[in-house]
Amino acid sequence: MKELILDYIKREYLDADDAGDAPLTADTPLISSGIVDSFSMVSLKRFLEKQYAIRIPDEEATPQAFDTVTSIVGLVARHLPKTGA
Repeated sequence: MKELILDYIKREYLDADDAGDAPLTADTPLISSGIVDSFSMVSLKRFLEKQYAIRIPDEEATPQAFDTVTSIVGLVARHLPKTGA
């Protein structure tokens, strides 16, 4: 899941000029570093909801929840259907 989200962020929000910067990792600040802004956060939320067939409530779509790929993975995981034995 982390790799898929990282790839999406690189593809959608980083341009060729950013390629020489420090590599994007699961713990790179996205919101506070300016990689993802409020508009991008909405499109990222939509991507996650479609990709994982989930619904993320607006009140949980906070800058803190979207600031790193690690925190995004945690947010998505909380909304994935629970599989029973």
